[in-house]
Amino acid sequence: MYIEDQEALEAFVERARCSSVLAIDTEFLREKTYYARLCLIQFATDDEVAVVDPFCMEDLHVLAPLLEDAGVMKVLHSGGQDLEILWHEVGVLPQPLFDTQVAAALLGHTQQIGYGALVGAECGVALKKVDSFTDWSRRPLSESQLRYAADDVIYLPRMYEHMKQELERQGRLHWLDPEFAEMCDPARFESDERERYRRLKRVGQLSRKQLAAAREVAAWREVTAQKRNVPRKWVITDEQIVEACKREARTIDDLFMVRGMREKLNTRDARTVAGLMKKALESGPQSWPELDRSGRNEPNVDAPLDLMSALVRLRAKENGVAFPTLASHDDLVRMARGYRQGIDLLRGWRRALVGEELIELLEGKLVLSLDGHDLRVTRLDGEE
Repeated sequence: MYIEDQEALEAFVERARCSSVLAIDTEFLREKTYYARLCLIQFATDDEVAVVDPFCMEDLHVLAPLLEDAGVMKVLHSGGQDLEILWHEVGVLPQPLFDTQVAAALLGHTQQIGYGALVGAECGVALKKVDSFTDWSRRPLSESQLRYAADDVIYLPRMYEHMKQELERQGRLHWLDPEFAEMCDPARFESDERERYRRLKRVGQLSRKQLAAAREVAAWREVTAQKRNVPRKWVITDEQIVEACKREARTIDDLFMVRGMREKLNTRDARTVAGLMKKALESGPQSWPELDRSGRNEPNVDAPLDLMSALVRLRAKENGVAFPTLASHDDLVRMARGYRQGIDLLRGWRRALVGEELIELLEGKLVLSLDGHDLRVTRLDGEE
């Protein structure tokens, strides 16, 4: 069903609240804007599929009661961007939530499996992807576009039921509760513009004093891009910010020495950026930020990392979980260097499967040995 008027949308919302499940997907464009431009919302309930045209709607906030209805399970696949768009457009996040990509990792599928591959594995259907890179903002939409959009939700309820049953059978259904709760946390979508400098490409090349300037310029760029609703790189690029900070530019002329900066910034903006950089560069060391560069100076951890990886590989195989899903390389390195906070491997089901054992291994309480071709894990108290 193609919904292109407010009354039909409101009627669908009332019907959908009687469903046990609501599959959700969106189609959007982001190449020319800071905020994603929502072009379609697709829903699937127990017994119908609806493709909603937001361009025709007076108010998408009528979706809020449905998205927040505790009696309707919301199902998405790799739903991070969809959630961000719904938060921006509707002002609420779907709850309760089940993400089939996240759940698939606990059921032996590869990490971050795509929707088409998962539909093929779970439903035996090969999806056509001819419209995956189409212009969703053009109207009217073609029949093939509408079929493609519907396909993105029509299999989600079936996959959810199958995956839920299998997770229950394995006693793993609630392992994912913390991750799903985190996905529904509005704080994920409330960015701090003054922290944006940490994500600049090649920011590690800068000194602490130069980082102070980068922090100010990156924050100005973030706010400016939001106000103009254009991509960050349309204001100035990461490379231009880093190069200007390496030069320690304090004047417009200094800024315009950076390739392409003259074309990016008008005189007013250039004056603002130069002023921000000058103030930051002339501030005291106590106000300079510092990146986490611990890896450069800390001792080599190859030996403990090899042992940790062997243990993770064993537990991943035993539990039918992909190694990268259970433990990222960065988490293992940080643990080997003594860190215990802010590590996914030490939270929830990952901690239960192998995180606690890794701590014991690093503390010398576990011994790894070979029994033929099999890895044996023994505690120093003699238990296996």
